[in-house]
Amino acid sequence: MARQAAQPPRIRGLEAERLLGSGGFSDVFLYRQDLPRRQVAVKVLSLDEVTESSRAAFVAEANLMAQLSAHPYIVTIYNAAVAEDGRPYFVMEYCPGPSLSQQYRYRQFTIADVLRTGIRLTSAVATAHSAGILHRDIKPANVLTNAYGWPALADFGISSAVDADHSPAGEAQSLGMSIPWSPPEMFADHPVADVRSDVFSLAATVCTLLAGRSPFEVPGQPNGAIDLIGRIERGTVTPMERTDVPPSLLAVLRRGMASRREDRFPSAIDFGRSLQRVELELSYSATPLDVPNLASAKPQNDDTGEDATRIRPMTTVTPSKQTPPPQAPTDDDATVARPVKPVTAQPPRGDNSPARPRPVTPQVPIPTDTGSTARRGPVPVHPTEQNPDAAPQSEASTKPRRRILPIVIGVVALIVVGGGVTASLLLGGQQGTEETQAPTGKPLIITGVPTPEERGITVSEDGSSVTFEWANPEPEDGDVFVWFRSDGAEPGDKHVVAEPTVTVAGVADGDKVCVTVVISRANGKTSTDPLEMCST
Repeated sequence: MARQAAQPPRIRGLEAERLLGSGGFSDVFLYRQDLPRRQVAVKVLSLDEVTESSRAAFVAEANLMAQLSAHPYIVTIYNAAVAEDGRPYFVMEYCPGPSLSQQYRYRQFTIADVLRTGIRLTSAVATAHSAGILHRDIKPANVLTNAYGWPALADFGISSAVDADHSPAGEAQSLGMSIPWSPPEMFADHPVADVRSDVFSLAATVCTLLAGRSPFEVPGQPNGAIDLIGRIERGTVTPMERTDVPPSLLAVLRRGMASRREDRFPSAIDFGRSLQRVELELSYSATPLDVPNLASAKPQNDDTGEDATRIRPMTTVTPSKQTPPPQAPTDDDATVARPVKPVTAQPPRGDNSPARPRPVTPQVPIPTDTGSTARRGPVPVHPTEQNPDAAPQSEASTKPRRRILPIVIGVVALIVVGGGVTASLLLGGQQGTEETQAPTGKPLIITGVPTPEERGITVSEDGSSVTFEWANPEPEDGDVFVWFRSDGAEPGDKHVVAEPTVTVAGVADGDKVCVTVVISRANGKTSTDPLEMCST
């Protein structure tokens, strides 16, 4: 039987308007604040629950939320005190919009809405973790909607320190209503939570917005507590009925809800970055991951890095014998950056032999007397910047310019090689090759890029799709993966993905499916040895 809500307490400077909701231990009322004039939500501990332990827990929740109140996606705490009748209360931001629990029941979220909401909610969770706080009860009902339509994480009532050794007494009862979004480790005799436990609940909440139901709920089947706990412990996520969900997003959610903590994302930031990469894949507007600077520092085991969320332009520069050497900038345009043009090294003056390319060594030292630093493209040098008294046509003013020419040629050679390798990789060149032709006609050996490591192969229950997962043993910023089907007579089309996983759909039950994967770096280098994985 539901508990009867109490009357709102009298609070100086606040006028009670109506009841917003009731929980097991507290009530939330809408008040009108006199100064400054605004509507606020006031959470009041139930009079029947005013004990020393409940009072301490209530105060702890207020203090925890106050630490995080500056975040745009966490409910703001304004004040906390004890009412005249002895009930503790705290005044917080009023969020007039419906919670996510209400929203997913009456409307279908678009993929763009799910990604944007998921990244914003991840920002809030990662911020709490950076402050040493585990939420431990992330679910759609605890995500409100503020006046701007943004999600606002609330209810830190059973939160704890990140390094807590065990769950507090009575938590099992508190988690009763949160079973559909709780990780399997919380159902143990002695539950132990960490940041990956919040990642599970976070991924389950995002999955709920997509499916319109909790991830382990099976329509038309028993969905009691025992049924749900069994599916959660086995990792049996109900297949998604929607057909517009990209496989990359399903792979991110599947990893976030892995039954083994070791198989999940190591942090909320890693989960949020994976959602950002799905946005990039779908060409959606990027949603920022708003976390403190300390929390956004790149973890040691990050698979991709910050640059993975930006598209790098790839340019192929073709050497041409008709292209003249670049001219040093004149005095009038010395400060204007010009595009780099293809350059072919010419024979020395006086040589009557036919023009032919010559090897160019890019490691040319920067002339120390120019005062410039290495950069791409021609290096502008104005003679008067070095010596204001020097004549424009003096020998001293022209020497630095002539020294710039080999630097420009060297940099162009690097761009030619890098662009050529990248273009051959993405436009149909042989995948996983060990060498390619440099502009000089000599082989350029590509080394130093590791082979992907196989993580697992999963065949769907109906056998219509196969999911391959791998890992990057030595990740660097800008790394992507190129994969193609290799089970046929001819290699399949090549695809570029940022996530270390791919799902091959449209498979006949029992068919063998093989994919080949290499790592591609921002500098154009690829894995020396490709990884081939096959389903059995």
